Amino acid sequence: MDESWRRAKAVFAVLGGPPVLWLVAFFLVPLGVIWGYSFGENRSLTEIAINGTFGNYVHAIKPLYLGIILKSFWFAAVTTALCLVVGFPVAIAITFASEKTKAWLLLLIMLPFWTNLLIRTYALMAVLRDEGYINTILGWGWSGVSRLTALAGHPLGAFQPLPMLHNNFAVVFGLVYVQLPFMVLPLYAALDRLDRSLLEASLDLGAGHLTTFARVVVPLAMPGIVSGVLVTLIPSVGAYLTPDLLGGPSSQMIANVIERQFKTANDWPFGAALSFLLMYMTFVAIAVQAIVTRNRARRAA
Repeated sequence: MDESWRRAKAVFAVLGGPPVLWLVAFFLVPLGVIWGYSFGENRSLTEIAINGTFGNYVHAIKPLYLGIILKSFWFAAVTTALCLVVGFPVAIAITFASEKTKAWLLLLIMLPFWTNLLIRTYALMAVLRDEGYINTILGWGWSGVSRLTALAGHPLGAFQPLPMLHNNFAVVFGLVYVQLPFMVLPLYAALDRLDRSLLEASLDLGAGHLTTFARVVVPLAMPGIVSGVLVTLIPSVGAYLTPDLLGGPSSQMIANVIERQFKTANDWPFGAALSFLLMYMTFVAIAVQAIVTRNRARRAA
C-alpha cells in the first residue's frame, strides 16, 4: 500500500509539476512584482523604487477613486442581478427541454465564446448607436404613427433617436450581454441534477408553481446561483473593454483608470495600488459570501 501511494505521489508530481512551475513563473511572480510596485514610487521614467511607502494606497482611497471603485461594484451588482433574472428562466428551459433541443440550446449559449469579445462589442455598438438597428426600427414605427396622426390633424415631430450608447445604460447592457452565459451555465449544471420527483411531490401536495419554484427549485439550485453570481460579479467589476467602448466619460470603471495609470500617466506604482485595492475588496466580498453560506448551511443542518 505504501509503495503504491509513493508511486501515485510520484505520478502526481510528474504531471502536476510543469503546470505548477508555469503558474508560479508566469502568474505568481509577475503578480508579486506588481504587488511590490504598489509600495514604491517613480524615480524616473524607467525606474521604480520599492521603498515600502503606503502613499499609493492613501491616494487610491481618495473620494475620486473610491467613488469609481464603488461605481464599478454597483455596475457589477446590477449586471449580476439582471443576468440572474434573465438566466434563471433560460437555464430552466434548457433543463426541461428534450435531449435534442437541449443540445442545440447549449450550443447557442456557448456560441458567443467562439467569437472575439472585441468583435462582439463592435457588433453591439452597431445595434445601439443612433443609426443602429433599434433606432432605425423605432424610426420606422414613429413615421407610421406620425402619418396617422397627421391625417387626424395632430402631426408628430421628427423622430429623436434614443441615446443608447456612451452612457451607463450601454455599459450595463454590454456587461449583461457579455456575462450572461457565465450565469446560465452554472445554473443549468445545478438544475440538471435536480430530482424532479420533488417538484411532482410539491405540486401533488397542493403547492402552486410559484410556491414550488420559490421553496423547492431555488433552494436546490442555490449552489449554481452562488457559483453564477461569483463568476459574473468578479469579472464585471474588473471589466475594461465594455466600458471603454460603450461608456461615456462618466461611465468609466476602475479598470479603465488602472489602464490609464500604466499606459498614459506612466504611474505604475499608483496603478498597482489601485489594482490590488480592487483585489483586496474582491477577496473580502468572497470571504463574506463564504461565511454567510457556511452559517446558512449550519443552520440548515
